[in-house]
Amino acid sequence: MSSAALPSLRDTIARHGLDARKSLGQHFLLDEALCRRIATLAGELDGRQVLEVGPGPGGLTRALLASPAEAVTAVELDRRAVAALAELEAAYPGRLRVIEADALTIDPASLLPAPRKIIANLPYNVATPLLVGWLRGAAALEGMALMFQQEVAERICAAPDTEAYGRLAVLAQWRCRCTLLLRLPPGAFSPPPKVWSAVVGFVPHPEDPGEALFRAMERLTAAAFGQRRKMLRGALKSLGDAEGLLAAAGIEGQRRAETLDIAEFDRLARVLLARQAS
Repeated sequence: MSSAALPSLRDTIARHGLDARKSLGQHFLLDEALCRRIATLAGELDGRQVLEVGPGPGGLTRALLASPAEAVTAVELDRRAVAALAELEAAYPGRLRVIEADALTIDPASLLPAPRKIIANLPYNVATPLLVGWLRGAAALEGMALMFQQEVAERICAAPDTEAYGRLAVLAQWRCRCTLLLRLPPGAFSPPPKVWSAVVGFVPHPEDPGEALFRAMERLTAAAFGQRRKMLRGALKSLGDAEGLLAAAGIEGQRRAETLDIAEFDRLARVLLARQAS
């Protein structure tokens, strides 16, 4: 089957009984123009290996295959969608690989050769844990363009001293330059979700903190924002000597987590890791 002979997305959905399932966080993007636009938001694709998670009937997948990307690997948990995507595999031999798996178990660096990018309309119910896992291995990625619920996207890109600023913002901005690239209304999807969605672009920072420092930052941000109304000297007690930790990082104990910028969290995480190692 050639790409020109592919059935429409709605026909594909009907033939494979691919109704969106709430349990899988599915909301399909069927607008071809929007799919093409999203495919461009991660920047240059020429020669890149692209990982897509949760492709569903393949709207964004088709746009990625029409791009200069070297190849696309689509990870899908829903067997109905895997069957539907087989038509795309036949139309683009050697350029599309469909893997039936839980994306939370997938390591992009071991699955795809470099240079790698991730472009995906993420299932709502696993978007945050997927992102945190990819941030942990961000050094192996060239970039990402990921769609979230708009509220989550705004939390990722939030600035210090704002209500949305929290653990997700610190982890994301510590590892990547994060930019809110596109907002989409509920009507862009089938079925329409109850909320707006947004695409965030991620460009990894050159420095790789390593696994141990990333774990320290996870512990630190979990403690700091787990009791965000408390002063840091109280919120960080679970980490040990909170007063000593803060003093070593040059941060006043009466401050609250949302007032710290990324550089201050980095200092705290490095001090915490050094104390763990001693």
